[in-house]
Amino acid sequence: MKKVFLCTFLLCAFLVTHLKAQQRPNVLILYTDDLGYGDLSCYGATAISTPHIDWLAQNGLRFTDAHCTASTCTPSRFSILSGRYAWRKKGTGILPGNANLTIPTDITTLPKVFKRAGYITGAIGKWHLGLGNTSPIDWNKEVSPGPREIGFDYSFIFPATADRTPTVFMENQTVVGLDTSDPIYVSYEHPFAGELLGKEHPEMLKMKNDPMQGHNYHIVNGIGRIGYMKGGKRAEWTDEELGLTFNTKAIEFIDRSREEKKPFFLYYAIHDIHVPRMPATMFKGKSKLGYRGDAILEMDHTVGIILEALKQRGMLDNTLIVFSSDNGPVLNDGYLDQSPETALAEHYKPAGIYRGGKYSVLEGGTRVPMMVYWANKIKPHTISNALFTQIDLMASFAKMLDEKLPENEFTDSRDYFSTLTGRQNTNRNYIIEQSGNNTLAIVKDGWKYITPGNGPTLLKAVNIESGYSKEDQLYNLKTDPQETDNLALKFPKKLLELKTLLNETRKEL
Repeated sequence: MKKVFLCTFLLCAFLVTHLKAQQRPNVLILYTDDLGYGDLSCYGATAISTPHIDWLAQNGLRFTDAHCTASTCTPSRFSILSGRYAWRKKGTGILPGNANLTIPTDITTLPKVFKRAGYITGAIGKWHLGLGNTSPIDWNKEVSPGPREIGFDYSFIFPATADRTPTVFMENQTVVGLDTSDPIYVSYEHPFAGELLGKEHPEMLKMKNDPMQGHNYHIVNGIGRIGYMKGGKRAEWTDEELGLTFNTKAIEFIDRSREEKKPFFLYYAIHDIHVPRMPATMFKGKSKLGYRGDAILEMDHTVGIILEALKQRGMLDNTLIVFSSDNGPVLNDGYLDQSPETALAEHYKPAGIYRGGKYSVLEGGTRVPMMVYWANKIKPHTISNALFTQIDLMASFAKMLDEKLPENEFTDSRDYFSTLTGRQNTNRNYIIEQSGNNTLAIVKDGWKYITPGNGPTLLKAVNIESGYSKEDQLYNLKTDPQETDNLALKFPKKLLELKTLLNETRKEL
C-alpha cells in the first residue's frame, strides 16, 4: 500500500511539474560581445541602424543603467551563469583557449535553475569559460566537464574566442568534423613544427595585425590568431560562416524544445562583434564603418533571424528575451580593420557619452545596452533608469519560476525580477564593477567609488582611458556621468561609506 501511495505521489508531482513547465515562458538570452552603450540606434547611434534590436526596445523594456560585472568577457560570462562575482575566484580573467572550466560543477547555476523547473537548456555560440579539468586538454575526444556539467542539456560552441586557438566548433563537447587521422594539438607556449605563423608569413593574411597585440600566430582562413595549433584541418571553421552556423543550431534547438514539449532556456552567446571582425560577405562594406560596423549589422541580422524563427513557430509571444553585452566597446583590438578611422570620420561614439570602454574601470567599460521583451507582460516603449546588473538574472529567474536557491549556498545574485520586467523601477542596492587589471569599483545611489590601482591612464594598444589611479576616486554619476570631477577629498564620509561596503562585500565569501 505504501509503495502504491508513493508511486501515485511521485506521478502526481511529475504531472504538476510538467504542466507548470508547459505554461511557463521560453527564455532566450542574446548575449553579444564588445558592444558599447552607444553602438545601437535605439541608444542614439546615428551612423548605423539596428532595426531588429530596436524592435526589442520598442516593444519591450530598455535599460539606461544596466551593467555587466566586468569590462572583459570571461569574468562577465562567469558571473551571468554562476550568479557570483568573478573576482571572488582565481583564474577567471581572460582565458587562453586551452584553459580548464572555470565554473565549479557543484554550485547552482543559471541553467541548473531552469533545468529544475522542467526546461530544456542550451548554450550556443562563444563559450570562453574553459573546458575539461586536465592539462593539456585532449581535443580528440569528448571534453568534460563543460557546458553539460554546469546545467546545459545541449551545446554548440567554439571553445574560447574567434581570435584564439582551437578554431573549431564543438557540439556537446566534441569537436565537429574532426578527422581522427589528423588529431588536434593546441599550445599557448610554443608553435608546432611546420606550423605557418602570421608574423612569419604576412603574405598569407587577408587582414593585417596590430603588431603590439600578438594576433599573428596560427593562421586560419587567412587570419592570424592567438596561440598555436596542429592538426584538425578539416574541422577548422571559416569566419564568414560563424553567424549562419550558430543561427541554424539555435533554431534547431528551439525546434527540439517543441518536439519534446518543454519550454526552452537558450543562452545564445553571439560571436559578433569581437575580433577578428570578418562578417559574412553579404555584410562587408555595408555599414561604411569598417568591419566593426559590418559585424554590428550582422549581429542585428542574427537577432532578426531568431525573432522571425520564433514568430513563424508561434512561439514569440511566449518567449521572454533578454539582449545585452558582455562588456563595453573597443575599436582596434588586435587587427587593423579600419574601425578607428571610420568611427572618427562619422563622429561615432561606441560608448555613448561615457568615458572608457573594454578593459576600463570607467562607465564605458560596464554600462551596456540591455533590453527585455515579453509580449503582454512588458509594456512597449518602456524605459527603465533603474540600476541593474546581469549577475541578478539567476535569482530573478528563480523567482519567476518559483525555484528557491539553496539557503546554504553563497551567491551574489539577488531577485530583481520586478525591475527586470518593468513592473517596478527599483534600483539594485549596489553593484561592483571589475576592470581588465582587476581594479574594482562600487556604485550605490548614483555615487561611484574606484579603488586605487596601478596601471596606465591610457591603454595605448586600444586607445581607451583606463580610469586607473593610485588615489581613491569618487564620482557623482548623476551630475558627472563622464567621471571627470574626483570628489574624494570633498566628501570623505561618502568615500568611507562606499569603501567600507566594498570591503565588507569582499569578505562575504
